[in-house]
Amino acid sequence: MSVNFFIAACQEQPLNNSLFGLCNDKNGQKAYTNTNNSARWIATVKNDGGKQLIFTAIDKCIIKDYEHQGRGRCDGMLTSDEHIYFVELKNQDKSWRTDAIEQLESTIKFFISSYNINVYRHKKAFACNKQHKHFQEIDNELNLHFFRKYGVRIDVQAEIIIV
Repeated sequence: MSVNFFIAACQEQPLNNSLFGLCNDKNGQKAYTNTNNSARWIATVKNDGGKQLIFTAIDKCIIKDYEHQGRGRCDGMLTSDEHIYFVELKNQDKSWRTDAIEQLESTIKFFISSYNINVYRHKKAFACNKQHKHFQEIDNELNLHFFRKYGVRIDVQAEIIIV
């Protein structure tokens, strides 16, 4: 079940902007970054340190709709030499958290079946929702489960801070 998460055609050019957004228009196209129209942003990336970040579209690119049916996948990931941040983008009012977390977990399982995730110093998963931008508390048990099983911290918020 090996998946290549580093297909060049699914990666955007590196960004080192201090502020940019992640978008998903849900029109059958892959997720993408945007630097100039914050109204489209589902998640806001704050990169005050100017790290070189690569956004990779996972859903609809790394893993196409017809591949691995029945398995969820998140919209994308941000990577640098020391960061891997998995991101699921939602624009829903209700019943979105569980689905987003399942998609993130499935993607992380795909990733660790092919790569050593521990080469990254900072490992996080973000469930982001345009309609619920502010931090929402994650159950301590879920947080602990994610960290113990995958070595990845999970947040439910639409602000991604690059440390």
